[in-house]
Amino acid sequence: MWKFLVIGGATAATLFAQGAPSQMEIANLREDVRGLTQRVGDLSLRIEQLERENNELRSRVGAAGQNYATVAQLNDAVEDLNRTIRSAVATSKNETLQHVAAQMEKLGRQTNAALDSLAKTQATRPAMQTTFAEDYAKEGMSYTVQKGDSLAGIAKKTGARFQDIINANKISDPSRITVGQVLFIPNPPSGAAK
Repeated sequence: MWKFLVIGGATAATLFAQGAPSQMEIANLREDVRGLTQRVGDLSLRIEQLERENNELRSRVGAAGQNYATVAQLNDAVEDLNRTIRSAVATSKNETLQHVAAQMEKLGRQTNAALDSLAKTQATRPAMQTTFAEDYAKEGMSYTVQKGDSLAGIAKKTGARFQDIINANKISDPSRITVGQVLFIPNPPSGAAK
């Protein structure tokens, strides 16, 4: 059983590293294992209690000289109780393992779906510009990106050409400008409309 849990834990660690599981699911699994451990402890205490009661009954029978129950009958009763406890523990372990396996399968599906989605997003992204022309005006002004700005909007606002702003600032992904970023805006070409 422990080998399965260790292997399952390694698989879970792999899935967790990929960002798939939620803290709620992990907490639920921990609570199930904690409950199982507590139940085994409770059953062990009950066995000890029954053994003490059995010894107490034996001593009473010996002291009173009367036969309330034979030792064989008490041993049979204790063995029946032990079988019941072992069966309950096995059932509880199986239920816990099934629950863990179902959660692992669910996390695996979620991880695969997330990876597929990421792969599709990467496949559909346009190629990044890696070379930049130097044919823009070297004179211009600074512009600090404001909330809601886009390169196209900045170009329209300033009268500069969109491609000139990209080349002057060596922006490989025009959709990734950030608020507070300072851009050099080349002067528009002569005769360009503002």
